[in-house]
Amino acid sequence: MRIGVLGTGNMADALATHWARAGHHVTIGGRDPRKAQHLAARIGGGVSAGGLRDAVESGRDVVLAALPFEAGAHVVRDLRAALDGTVLLDCSNPVGPGFRLLTGGGPSAAQRLAAAAPGARVVKAFNLCHEDVWRMRPPVFDGRPLAVPVCGDDEAALVRVRRLIRDVGCAPVAGGGLERAGLLEATAALFIALWVGEGADAQAIAPPLAYAAGPPRPDQADRADPAAPPGRGSRRRR
Repeated sequence: MRIGVLGTGNMADALATHWARAGHHVTIGGRDPRKAQHLAARIGGGVSAGGLRDAVESGRDVVLAALPFEAGAHVVRDLRAALDGTVLLDCSNPVGPGFRLLTGGGPSAAQRLAAAAPGARVVKAFNLCHEDVWRMRPPVFDGRPLAVPVCGDDEAALVRVRRLIRDVGCAPVAGGGLERAGLLEATAALFIALWVGEGADAQAIAPPLAYAAGPPRPDQADRADPAAPPGRGSRRRR
C-alpha cells in the first residue's frame, strides 16, 4: 500500500518502521520537512519524506494521523480537500495531566478529525499502548499477539487498517463504529492511570473470555452448543 504519515514523533516512527519492513511505500510528512527527512533516513527501506501535504498526496491507500491531540484537527482541516476519500487512521490519545480525558465528554479525537475533513474515512486504532510496545517485533505476550481494537464506519477502510495491524504482528478486533472511538480513548486514559499512576496491571481487571459472564454452570456444559465458541454455552437462555 501507499501510506502517508502525518507527524514525525514516536508513533510515526514506530508504525512507519513496521510498514516499511512489510514492503509498503511510506512517506513521512512533517510541519518541519527536515525532521521528516531525518526520520525517513533513520527508518530507511525507501521511506520518503516531505511536508504534510506531500504525505497526504502520497498516501493513496491510508494516511496515518500521528499528531498530538491539540494539533490534529487543525492540521487535518488545512488538508481537508486533499484528504477527500482518503482512509485517515487516528492513533491519538486525548489524555492530559492527571490522566484526564481532554475531550471533556464532547466528540472524540477521531470524531473531531472526521468533522475537520468530512470527506475522509476515519478509523481509530493503535491508541491503547505506549509507543515502545508498537516498536516490538512483534508485540506478542505469552504466545498471544497483542489485540488491537478498531473503530470505523467504512468497511473498505477497515479492511486496509486490519491489514496494517497484522503487518505490525498484532490481531485486529472489531470495536464498532466511529461513535465508539471515544470509548477507546477513555479506555486509554484509564489504562494509563492504572499503569503509570497506580503501578497496577490493567490486564488483571478483566476475567478471561470463558468467565466473562461468570463461571460456567454444570447444567450449561450439558446443554452447550458444540459449535459455539468456548465460554458461550447456553448463557443466552438465561
